[in-house]
Amino acid sequence: MSISRGVGGVRDEENKVLVGNLIGEDHVNYVLMYNMLTGIRIAVSRCQAKMKRPLTDEDFVARHKYSFDILGNELTPAAKYDFKFKDYAPWVFRELREDHFHLDPSDYLVSLTAKYILSELGSPGKSGSFFYFSRDYRFIIKTIHHSEHKFLRSILKQYHEHIKNNPHTLISRFYGLHRVKLPRGKKIHFVIMNNLFPPHKDIHETYDLKGSTVGREYPEEKAAKNPRAVLKDLNWINRHKQLELGPEKRALLTEQIRRDSELLKSLDVMDYSLLVGIHNMRRGNRDNLRRNTLKVFSPNMPRMKRKPTQLKSSSPEAIAIRKAMRESDPKRLDAPGGESLPECDTGDRQHFLFYQDEGGLRATDQANEELDTIYYLGIIDILTPYSTLKKLEHFWKGLQSDRHKISPVPPAEYAERFYAFMKAIMPGGGGGEKFKAET
Repeated sequence: MSISRGVGGVRDEENKVLVGNLIGEDHVNYVLMYNMLTGIRIAVSRCQAKMKRPLTDEDFVARHKYSFDILGNELTPAAKYDFKFKDYAPWVFRELREDHFHLDPSDYLVSLTAKYILSELGSPGKSGSFFYFSRDYRFIIKTIHHSEHKFLRSILKQYHEHIKNNPHTLISRFYGLHRVKLPRGKKIHFVIMNNLFPPHKDIHETYDLKGSTVGREYPEEKAAKNPRAVLKDLNWINRHKQLELGPEKRALLTEQIRRDSELLKSLDVMDYSLLVGIHNMRRGNRDNLRRNTLKVFSPNMPRMKRKPTQLKSSSPEAIAIRKAMRESDPKRLDAPGGESLPECDTGDRQHFLFYQDEGGLRATDQANEELDTIYYLGIIDILTPYSTLKKLEHFWKGLQSDRHKISPVPPAEYAERFYAFMKAIMPGGGGGEKFKAET
């Protein structure tokens, strides 16, 4: 997707987004994003307004439907566009957010629906999905394929149980599962997840690690020009990196990775990764990586009264809304009237063992003394079952390369290799060299 260019070089520079694409009103994902957040606001508020109660089996398969139009009706307020919205298992996700992820309900809604960060970023994987950040950089709204949506619903009970029994899990935290449908448009499924990377620290290196070494290298010449590139297993090995953790943190992290990979194996899942973000404390935030890459959109919307749904969208109110949308431009985060990212830890991850050090896990030496690196870790892309397609991919790639080193391998082998690789790249583990395919 290309960035819309203004007239003249100066305008180009003003509109340039260093990471991802700036979304304008003419971009199809602009409408999609707005509808996503409108649906979230109403659906989550509706569930939140009810008295809390124990979960039932029906809650895991529940789906609530909402219809929105540009002028509103007696059930839903006015929306900018006509669309339909579905909220899946709202009570389950409410319990996960409040009881297990310790999110404040009103804080969650404000974060997601006040202002919108419109830097659109591709996923580190090859899924073709994309995502947006919430205005405070804490949450990610990520589109997923219909097959992933169905799979998440099918494993929701086991996922919920694992989160309940493993409060310090590294597995992605899902806060909501939704679907939006535009008139005559396709259905878009999406999840709301935690952003592993903190709002108050620049990430200087990012790695996506699977324990596979075939085709798992980002070209170093490109990496030299793009320090924010997502690097892979071979980059990690060839750069002689390791997770610098002393005995205490190493033991805790290894055990949690073992538990999480056991769950994924039991769910017949493979192709997941350990995402590693590295913050160098000596370097700090002096490069302003976050401020230079994120922009927000905050439309100045006219207040409107609800009207019956039969009124046509060419009314003066509808025209006024469209005009306000056109006249509202994205702003750089630190520009006057923009939104500033925090410079200190918000403290919302303090409940979790691997996110207690400035929202991450601080490196330690063999005496468990602190070093000047913070790791931001999480297991991502957990919605890929070992399907017939993956079995065929395993067979085909296995003909060309070592079938034990390629990414698509059966779930039991994948989990074992994943766990062994993560242990190997910690002190005393022997390093990742032995995972390289023979040439």
